[in-house]
Amino acid sequence: MAQTQRRPVPRNDSGELDTALAFLTFNRECVLKKTDGLDEEQLRRVLVRTGTNLLGLVQHLAFAERYWFGQHLAGAKHHKGSRSSMKVPAERSAEEVVSDYRTAIADSDAAILAAGDPETYLAKLVDGERLTLRWLMAHMTTETARHAGHADIIREQIDGTTGR
Repeated sequence: MAQTQRRPVPRNDSGELDTALAFLTFNRECVLKKTDGLDEEQLRRVLVRTGTNLLGLVQHLAFAERYWFGQHLAGAKHHKGSRSSMKVPAERSAEEVVSDYRTAIADSDAAILAAGDPETYLAKLVDGERLTLRWLMAHMTTETARHAGHADIIREQIDGTTGR
């Protein structure tokens, strides 16, 4: 019988920002859980034609956290060498990629809490539009959930483990 990593969605309903952050956190944790207990080869294993693998998804999401929360919300400058690609270089260890994602999440959470209000405008325009933290939270929760679904399917193909 396949192992499950399933757990219930958050029941946080104490305020707009708290609830939004709880659901984003839940989806981030779902992605990270998919890496638990796997070795380097398994994390890099490509099982779909696009070349997507678990480690690549994590690297991509770390980039997305920095791009959206760091640059667009907090106004940080773009860092050269950012890894938007899902192709992880061989010299970059799985531990480094996962740790980098955790750091990006912590930095994002700090920027979210510093903004404090869903109606806070982003420091940078998005396609010429002035958008709010509310929009960004919805966008990143959707983006992370979409990739968590990809990760769930890939993990099931690797060892049969399922769940969100």
